[in-house]
Amino acid sequence: MCIETEEELLRMQEIGRIVATAREEMLSKVKPGITTAELDRIGDRVLDMHGARSAPRTEYQFPGATCISLNDVVAHGIPGDDIICEGDLLNIDVSAEKNGYYADTGVSLVVEPGKPELKALVEVARSALRKAIAQAFTGNPINRIGGIIQDEARRNGYTVLKNLTGHGIGRQLHEEPRHILNYYEPWDNEPLKEGMVLAIETFVSTGAEYAHEKSDGWSLTTTDESFVAQFEHTIVVTSQIPIILTRI
Repeated sequence: MCIETEEELLRMQEIGRIVATAREEMLSKVKPGITTAELDRIGDRVLDMHGARSAPRTEYQFPGATCISLNDVVAHGIPGDDIICEGDLLNIDVSAEKNGYYADTGVSLVVEPGKPELKALVEVARSALRKAIAQAFTGNPINRIGGIIQDEARRNGYTVLKNLTGHGIGRQLHEEPRHILNYYEPWDNEPLKEGMVLAIETFVSTGAEYAHEKSDGWSLTTTDESFVAQFEHTIVVTSQIPIILTRI
């Protein structure tokens, strides 16, 4: 989607605030002993309170309002009876729709007290997203985003997942560009356009470069039990500083 009117921007800002509010409310309730299903219900209530609908549930019949991934699960974790424990690597991914507009956001954290090596991984994934977003301005090639993410990971001794990516968003959960890679590809040099709405994601890994689907048909993991940290914001491309719709 490319935003062309003030009304479209206002609608995108609204759904961006809603998913960010759900994300932050869920984060505030993370503690040892809570289950992922309980955490999911918190996010679901926030979305419902603001008149929004879970995107993975309505679009893909996902068995939860949000995706909550623990430890070796790197994405699309199904909320359930899993109990969150001290030291766990947790990822919360919230996407939703309201009035025909979509936004998507994600965050990783280590449940305290946590191992310094996992905290370092999380901070690199966070830093990679911040630096990648700074490259999302009009005219810059899209592969600059992936190059920045990959460089930040490599500089700190990590890799990136190559088969999980960011994406265009707006009127649908997944739009063109279908893939915003976490690594540099020379051919992927389409210039970013003013008003483009993107969900930029970082997937920084301790080793593996590919994720694989588990037998539940949803959850993704790595074959070597690598840990992966993910951060995601929905942004609007401008000629200067991008508008981050999912930051509150």
